[in-house]
Amino acid sequence: MEFVLSELCEQVVTARAAQRPLLIRGGGTRLFYGGPLPPEGTVSRLDLSAYQGVVSYEPSELVLTARAGTPLAEIEALLASRDQMLAFEPPRFGAAGTLGGCVASGLSGPRRMAAGSLADFVLGTRLLNADGNVLRFGGEVMKNVAGYDVSRLLAGSLGVLGALVEVSLKVAPRPRREATTVLALDESCALDLCLRWRSRPLPVSATAWVADASGASGKLSVRLSGNESAVRQGLEEIGGEQLPEEAADAFWLVLRDQTHAFFRQRPLWRIVLPAGAPALGLGPVLHEWGGCQRWLAGSHDAAALRDRVRALGGSACLYRREGASADVPAFHPLADGVLQIHRRLKREFDPAGIFNAHRLYPEL
Repeated sequence: MEFVLSELCEQVVTARAAQRPLLIRGGGTRLFYGGPLPPEGTVSRLDLSAYQGVVSYEPSELVLTARAGTPLAEIEALLASRDQMLAFEPPRFGAAGTLGGCVASGLSGPRRMAAGSLADFVLGTRLLNADGNVLRFGGEVMKNVAGYDVSRLLAGSLGVLGALVEVSLKVAPRPRREATTVLALDESCALDLCLRWRSRPLPVSATAWVADASGASGKLSVRLSGNESAVRQGLEEIGGEQLPEEAADAFWLVLRDQTHAFFRQRPLWRIVLPAGAPALGLGPVLHEWGGCQRWLAGSHDAAALRDRVRALGGSACLYRREGASADVPAFHPLADGVLQIHRRLKREFDPAGIFNAHRLYPEL
């Protein structure tokens, strides 16, 4: 593997000397996410898929370290063999999805509302920078994360600061018991209930509200995770119709991996709002995370949508841009002060601007 890493370093040095931009990729399953891809022939590809393998795994310490090209499916199979998991449930987008792409995209799945985001589980990273050097940040225990936490900064950075080559993650035990119950509710009632449950000692690990064919009503699915007594008491308080285990597992799987029919619609917006935000009433929508993450389908005026979401304290990402104007930025525009911080970070890590140009923000 050191030979593979050496070749990657040489490729970066060559690209910088030639002022040739690089597009970082692993399994290629997340290339849809972010700004438009550059035209073929204008960039070189830095392919990390061959740099793979689990470096270390300590089940008793709940820590795993693996190279960026390691398939996510391989990591999760290893964790499952020890009754452990990635608590943030990242979407996998197929068997080719890699750990590096998972961390660089920063996307979390249904359990994020209870467990925390992907960034919360990143302990350490190794980054291939624009000089062709490999830098190490963080470590394999929480106490090593001191000062400016660069490792978590890299989560969701889409490779604009450099190429992730290795990641250390905190993993978690699987819950002893899980159960899912379904309630027939309209959107506003579903949002009100989710907000109310936040103040209750309920072991809710995921929620999802999906509208029915009429759009006037829908179904709220609620997953509870924990020990037997906590889940049983939660089911009694929430009510609804409990799903059979197999059907429940299948539902959360298609939601996690975004193979649910709703995700086939284009364009597709990902909206993040604070708890308690009202229904937007803008068309077909799917809620997760107690209403804090909302998927909105259809064509919308980007500026008007983002102004409305900003007024509610949230942000709107053009997640799947097919059918949308090419000049609409993928991510919610930054305030001037925050943008200046991003630009300074980009200059520090990648002064030549060779890594994933414009994939995160047009200005980077």
